[in-house]
Amino acid sequence: MRIIPISYPINMDDLDLIVGDQVVAIGDFDGVHLGHQEVIGRALRTAKNLGLKAAIMTFHPHPRAVMGQDRYTDLITPMSKKMKMFESLGVNHTYVVTFDASLMRLSPEHFVDQVLDRLGVESVICGFDFTFGFQGKGTPDSLCELSHGKFSVEVVRPFHMDGEKVSSTLIRESLQQGDIDTVTRLLGRPYSISGIVVDGEKRGRTLGFPTANIQLDESYVIPTNGVYAIKASVKGETYKGVMNIGVKPTFTTGELKPSFEAHLFDFSEQIYGEHMNVELIAFLRPERKFSSLDDLVTQIKLDVETAKNKL
Repeated sequence: MRIIPISYPINMDDLDLIVGDQVVAIGDFDGVHLGHQEVIGRALRTAKNLGLKAAIMTFHPHPRAVMGQDRYTDLITPMSKKMKMFESLGVNHTYVVTFDASLMRLSPEHFVDQVLDRLGVESVICGFDFTFGFQGKGTPDSLCELSHGKFSVEVVRPFHMDGEKVSSTLIRESLQQGDIDTVTRLLGRPYSISGIVVDGEKRGRTLGFPTANIQLDESYVIPTNGVYAIKASVKGETYKGVMNIGVKPTFTTGELKPSFEAHLFDFSEQIYGEHMNVELIAFLRPERKFSSLDDLVTQIKLDVETAKNKL
């Protein structure tokens, strides 16, 4: 898949950006959840029927973050993972549009004329709640009107599971509640975080449960503090294990920034400096403070057995 970064105003002299007639699925797609996949799938099917290329247009940073909503600086699916998912779905190319003050002030009319039209769009696929242009005044209905017949517009209805609309907001809320089962269902896959294994305090080794301390490589939505059953991929292999996300209250006080420590079953390799991807399979229990190390070790043993049963 080809990744094409663009910014407003589009430089028409840079002909390498212009791919030609294409079907474009447009949206932020944070999470690439089942609802997003429905929009992207519609674009793929439409492109195939028309004999055109299928593209995605997404935005970076998250538009809500630029508009001052700080919680959107953390993402369900950071850009690198989002690109891998788009490629796995069969997308030909992705436009990553820089969302900045100049784009934010662009009227819906100018967004259509100066962005979509200039990219040779034949058809636009969007979700029912897609908004664009200054103050989000553009809607799917107005997109149809503003196209003036130059391109078609397909609007995808909301995607429901168990009576609830699948949305990035619901996924964020479920992560912060430790409801990993719901997150997995809405995403259609386990939620994952990744980073580099760094040197830690090595306290787990002295307790009989060595851990890999992970420094996240991007800004993720962090699940609630607690212990999770996980599957971790490192050096091309996947291992089962448990992970503690939190501030280690048994050993520290007043710590606010969570750490990410994974204990992998039947694993003893040296992996400092290696990249690790961790899938959260099940939430086992909230993080809590223990009165003694013996109590902590006893609980870790129970966590390991519970995780093995879950996995």
